[in-house]
Amino acid sequence: MEDIFVGRVMSSSIVTVTRDTPVEAAAERLLERNIGSLLIVDDDNHLEGILTNTDFVRIVRDGDPNDETTVGEHMTDNVITVTAQDSVRVAADRIVNHDFHHLPVVDEVEGVVGMLSTRDLAAYVSDVEKPSPA
Repeated sequence: MEDIFVGRVMSSSIVTVTRDTPVEAAAERLLERNIGSLLIVDDDNHLEGILTNTDFVRIVRDGDPNDETTVGEHMTDNVITVTAQDSVRVAADRIVNHDFHHLPVVDEVEGVVGMLSTRDLAAYVSDVEKPSPA
């Protein structure tokens, strides 16, 4: 697994929003796309944060969702990432060590280029489904 790179198994179809997106609209995008996280980017597609299903549970628990609540108020902004050139083992270690289900894939110039999920890793090692090429 050392010489298989994240870029071969990541999902390049990602959903992004900006920090001023209302949480209600963000929740709708999660449901429409049947995904577990959204990446928050700036105008140059550089990662500013991540908002996950778990974050939405906290938002509801805290009674905070209203018409004015934005993604920027609830996103995690200290995001652990990988690059497309990192090995799958490095990425898997980060997922396990931090108990994540999603790991953004970034590039210094292009910004966000993909997402690596536990499903992507499972598909990589499975005979049932192979990940789509990047």
